[in-house]
Amino acid sequence: MQPLAERMRPDTLDEYVGQQHLVGSKAVLRRAVEAGRVPSFILWGPPGVGKTTLASIVAKALKRPFYVLSAINSGVKDIRETIDLAKKQQFFDSPSPILFIDEIHRFSKSQQDSLLGAVEKGIVTLIGATTENPSFEVISALLSRCQVYVLKPLSKDELIFLVNQALEKDAFLKNKKVVVKEYEAMLQFSGGDGRKLYNILELVTTFNEGEEVLEITNEMVVEKLQQHIALYDKDGEQHYDIISAFIKSIRGSDPDAAIYWLARMIEGGEDIEFIGRRMMILASEDIGLANPNALLMANTCFQTIRAVGLPEARIILSQTVIYLATSAKSNSAYLAIDNALALVRQTGNLPVPLHLRNAPTKLMKELDYGKGYKYAHNYEGNFVEQQYLPDEIKEKIFYEPQENAAERKIKEGMKK
Repeated sequence: MQPLAERMRPDTLDEYVGQQHLVGSKAVLRRAVEAGRVPSFILWGPPGVGKTTLASIVAKALKRPFYVLSAINSGVKDIRETIDLAKKQQFFDSPSPILFIDEIHRFSKSQQDSLLGAVEKGIVTLIGATTENPSFEVISALLSRCQVYVLKPLSKDELIFLVNQALEKDAFLKNKKVVVKEYEAMLQFSGGDGRKLYNILELVTTFNEGEEVLEITNEMVVEKLQQHIALYDKDGEQHYDIISAFIKSIRGSDPDAAIYWLARMIEGGEDIEFIGRRMMILASEDIGLANPNALLMANTCFQTIRAVGLPEARIILSQTVIYLATSAKSNSAYLAIDNALALVRQTGNLPVPLHLRNAPTKLMKELDYGKGYKYAHNYEGNFVEQQYLPDEIKEKIFYEPQENAAERKIKEGMKK
């Protein structure tokens, strides 16, 4: 029997759950499908939100041949054979077949290069799916020929809808007497992954044989999943849970836990460049101005592990992880930019004060552009009191130094 996730896979955009910003009424992807003019595109989002399903629905709606390759087990030879097959499917002005590549971020540069010609010439319309930022993982030449659509995690209401829909419509589940008393545990263990949610639902409902009503509660779900942990995690998507534990361990200044989760990722075959990128982000987000060298360390680590690869890269990663975990922490830079962005979105395009404006022409100078500006280097200590923010927010403070040695020095300097 097919898994529940396969049995419940929708066939049309109207049946598709989630991603209304792409497939809702008048949304960009729906309009393209309805017009019959779909460009090559990449779907970027977490697992279990419907990337493969959406690609399949698009192909069905356009009535085009649909070829599927997985980056995990397909090589350049497979790509070329599929492209040759696509060429044979084209007759006169017939639209190009759709080539769907799952986990396109796992393709090497040479594999991605082998797609370029077919995409450029319109031999295939490429739909790629990735859980990683395509800006890092997809070569620029291919990325420039594709739209990138970001898929969002499924909301609580959407996940509950999936559960109820399966109980009502699935040929097997609708004949069982199942009552969901509590959803929280199923939603928590699924992590917003629709496929994992279906796996959990299928697992817990297998215990209802006969006439007795099965009541799904949080306690029952936890008990059954602990007994059958491999079943609900059979897709190997601990990736997100472990990287989360890794980041939180470094943020929490626990080098032992951070090294343990690093070892779990290395042993599990995680992409070391993915680990390196996450540490660069953390070095700014969680350490920041408390130790600016952390970002330099993380960046050097990323460049070095790229150069040497495993197994030696494990040592460089270990050194960097311990350095970051034992470093002083500050999220002041992270808070400052988010506070500033929030205010910009709230207040819009406030005018630049006249004395700060550029005055490259005579007319601009006559209009007092730049008039009254004080050049800080002409004053003692390279500082002069002057307004730099627009009038409406001139008293606003975005950056608040935190309590660590480095930022205490910054605070004293700013006071002076």
